[in-house]
Amino acid sequence: MPPWIAALSATLLMQSVASFMTQCLPVVAPLITEAAGLAPERVGNLSSLVALGTVLFLLLGGPFLARLGPVRTLQAGAAIAAIALLIAGAGTVAMLALAALLLGIGYGPSPPAGSRILAATAPKGHRALIFSVKQAGAPLGGALAGLVAAPVASAAGWPMALLVGVAAGLLAAAAIQPLRAALDTERDASRSIALRDVLSPHTIAAPFAVLRSHPALPRLVALSVAFALCQGCLFSFTVTWLVEARGLTLVEAGGVFAVMQAAGVAARIILGWLADRTGNATRNLALQGLVAAAIVTALALLPASAGDVAVTALCALAGFVAASWNGISLSEVARLAPADRVGDVTSGTTLFVFLGYVAGPSLFSLLVTLSGGYALPMLLVAAQLAAVAAYVALARR
Repeated sequence: MPPWIAALSATLLMQSVASFMTQCLPVVAPLITEAAGLAPERVGNLSSLVALGTVLFLLLGGPFLARLGPVRTLQAGAAIAAIALLIAGAGTVAMLALAALLLGIGYGPSPPAGSRILAATAPKGHRALIFSVKQAGAPLGGALAGLVAAPVASAAGWPMALLVGVAAGLLAAAAIQPLRAALDTERDASRSIALRDVLSPHTIAAPFAVLRSHPALPRLVALSVAFALCQGCLFSFTVTWLVEARGLTLVEAGGVFAVMQAAGVAARIILGWLADRTGNATRNLALQGLVAAAIVTALALLPASAGDVAVTALCALAGFVAASWNGISLSEVARLAPADRVGDVTSGTTLFVFLGYVAGPSLFSLLVTLSGGYALPMLLVAAQLAAVAAYVALARR
């Protein structure tokens, strides 16, 4: 077996499971927020805390990745996320907030560790496709959350749905253990992970400093952040929007959410292949951003009389174009980064992306409260993505 197949299998599995675990919260959010006495739109604040946890790992986790190796770091992340879901089962506001933060920390290893593994093994002529297949695990995990967590929560209660996520994380961590000897060969066992080294100015500055290593990186980061704002809001609020504003049951809304995520799985593979064929990934992403903005605008303006078929179709289109950019972006980052700094550059890029995930859902939640509905926040999300995509397209021209 070529080494890249084993590497892709391991990273795809862990990406899927990490996404499944993090998406369990927004999928069962209507039940969790009700049990905790929170307004439904407060799921946006929980999603922001998840993203903040990922930012903390990306900012401070470099020494752990170097010391433990990417496979062991992915296993540790899965274990932390499992602990987070157990804490969330307490159901209080404080425990939900702590769980959301830990869930984000557990997700944090997926981008840099996965990129480090694939950058070392993926054939260069197929890099965008291979990275996109790995990133297809994110919507795949989300689709499974919609198909599994929502029915389990409706039938047995939302704590049981979270336990399914715990089991998935621990089983996946055990499954990749046989690959550690082959994929963690470059780890630095002498790298210090003492608190003074983890919190040192050098560690904190490293993800930011490496973004100056190529002049095209800032534009790519800006576009990725705009996509993250859009995707973060879609994934955080789709189920709640469908239940609260469109009158669907939780199981029905979970099904639509699964369709959105499944469309993202297909799109990441198709658009990743297209990026390899055209050889111009950043231009492709800019055009994709303009189309995504148009689809989200159509969702925001969808009349109340629109049937379930129209809602599902638009959600599928949104998942196809607004949630399929990650792999292409990461492959471009790996291509532009110095060969010995792929992990650091990926961490820096992804850190900014997750700042978008932090800000987007919380701002969206605030706008829902202020405007009394979901239409205005969705229009603003679409507008910022269209503006940045247009800027990047014109700048390249």
